[in-house]
Amino acid sequence: MTCFDKFIGIDWSGAKGLKQGGLQIAVAEPGDDAPKLILPKEGKLWGRNDVFFWLSEIIKRETALIGFDFSFGYPHHDLGCYFPGVNIDPANIFGLWELIDKTCKGSSNFYGGRFYKRKELPFHKYFLSPYGKGELYFPRKRITELFCKKVTAPHPTMKCIGPANVGTGSLAGMRFLHQFKKSLDKKIEIWPFETKRGYSVAVEIFPRLYFKRAGTNPQNWQDPETINNALRYFDSKPIPQDWFPKREDEPDALLSAAALRSLASSPAIWSAPDDYSSEVKLEGWIFGVT
Repeated sequence: MTCFDKFIGIDWSGAKGLKQGGLQIAVAEPGDDAPKLILPKEGKLWGRNDVFFWLSEIIKRETALIGFDFSFGYPHHDLGCYFPGVNIDPANIFGLWELIDKTCKGSSNFYGGRFYKRKELPFHKYFLSPYGKGELYFPRKRITELFCKKVTAPHPTMKCIGPANVGTGSLAGMRFLHQFKKSLDKKIEIWPFETKRGYSVAVEIFPRLYFKRAGTNPQNWQDPETINNALRYFDSKPIPQDWFPKREDEPDALLSAAALRSLASSPAIWSAPDDYSSEVKLEGWIFGVT
């Protein structure tokens, strides 16, 4: 799986609003040149809608390996379902995305907060959110997160409050994936839920994992030497000497693009979930976790 025209790392954001300061995109071309940050056509900030249309145009003419920094699914293996105790439980990952998107209908720019805000529905019980700790919430882990813990531990996917929460971004992201697949269908395959057939492929990424795999500390994201050491580990040339990151999301996106390019050539990376295929098809897998 090395025959991609572009490797795109997207440091995601689930924040409200039409634009998200934490949403950063970097692109790596085949070879070893350092990835480059991409700005939107208008303004300085991306919105999730902007990303949708930009990516749609990219993959209509090129093949891309696209990494999104959000959870593609929820735990399932531990309790045998996504939402135990409720009769609304999707049969597969595509049903989960559709449920989230329908529940949040009316919220613009793929915002997903309504999924835990709507008190007339049962889903708020499963989340830790600004509205409190749901009575059925506990820090469940997907299989991929249990394996990832050997290097660095991701936050629980249903945690929607506090530093480094992945919950709000994942809700927005799953809405995004539902509409992205619906819009582009055979132009995009979403791994590991679908078989790779030579089209563009979307995968779940975790930038902190790539820093840790490179033996670097992601907390030192402002240090060019840290960034360059991590890039070097993934066979990339360094960033320009006159460039310094303004926010943590920028090096996260850059390193993710380089990691995608480097890891894509490894059959072991693509086959990592095979031993747990049935549950992984329901939960997803972080690209690079072995």
